[in-house]
Amino acid sequence: MAHTITLSVIKADVGGYVGHCSMHGDLIEEATNRLEESRIKGFLVDFHVTACGDDLELIMTHRHGPDNEEVHRLAFDTFMACTDVAKRLKLYGVGQDLLSHSFAGNIRGMGPGVAEMEFVEREAEPIVIFMADKTSAGAWNLPLYKIFADPFNTAGLVIAPSLHDGFRFEVLDVKEHKRVFFDAPAELYDLLVFIGAPGRYVVKAVYSKDGDIAAVSSTERLALIAGKYVGKDDPVCIVRSQGKFPAVGEILEPFTMPHIVAGWMRGSHHGPLMPVPVFQANPSRFDGPPRVICLGFQMAHGHLVGPCDLFNDPSFNEARRLCNIIADHMRHHGPFEPHRLPLDEMEYTTLPVVMAKLRDRWEALPA
Repeated sequence: MAHTITLSVIKADVGGYVGHCSMHGDLIEEATNRLEESRIKGFLVDFHVTACGDDLELIMTHRHGPDNEEVHRLAFDTFMACTDVAKRLKLYGVGQDLLSHSFAGNIRGMGPGVAEMEFVEREAEPIVIFMADKTSAGAWNLPLYKIFADPFNTAGLVIAPSLHDGFRFEVLDVKEHKRVFFDAPAELYDLLVFIGAPGRYVVKAVYSKDGDIAAVSSTERLALIAGKYVGKDDPVCIVRSQGKFPAVGEILEPFTMPHIVAGWMRGSHHGPLMPVPVFQANPSRFDGPPRVICLGFQMAHGHLVGPCDLFNDPSFNEARRLCNIIADHMRHHGPFEPHRLPLDEMEYTTLPVVMAKLRDRWEALPA
């Protein structure tokens, strides 16, 4: 009998080093020790701890299913322990993503980003995990569209019988808390109407037409949860590869074109998403530009064989060079749009305070 495995990727910003740039090694060590205890006890099958910018990334495999209270409690307790380390080191933004310090049964809605999927492990199970910093949940919309719906990106949609029927997209309206499913390619244009507005509509998951999970992303929006700006969402995304899913190279290809995402400095600017190896995920120029790292694993009986640092490849040098050119151009706009986010996307920054202060100074135009 085939057994399912659950892959959980849970991230949080619990303290930046220095400022918002990077992750101090003591936090990674603390998280590693915590998860190793759970692995030895048999609660976790395997795990890997890494960082993207100032975000701590917990990659865990287990057999408890998505949204398991004890798995989420383990992640929460790990983040709290790392927060204590961050306090001792006087790091910046200590516990930033932990909007509550009291666990309520599920870490969703408490600040950290969560992407989880459950599946039956195939004979060969390549897994690709994207982790981003200085951007928001909708950053995966364009790459996921290209990976699973664009034949100019994914050749398998045209020439591989296992992919030729296309995929099904689950899209969330993060403001109205609703969802809708679109079949590609039949409903491609309808899909694009919504996911082209990533500030509100976010691709939560992608499925094969026979219902197998292909990809899942974190959709938590910190500002919507907290009611004010407390940092960007810095999302994660899991993609299964090969066989009935796109090849690894097809999954990585969208990141050769640096698309523009929301985030960057103070979560209030547009900038290019730069694909980098893990050792370069330390955004310092204007707290950016936004970064994305990608780790690949072969899964073997729930164990994570790897990682392979998939953006540690000179073929992405040109994308990185183009990111710097785009960053220069955007920065020259200063506080003007389109570098600064439009006003309706800055409702959780200082904008409401300024608007309130000036409310009585606006005058009606003369007749």
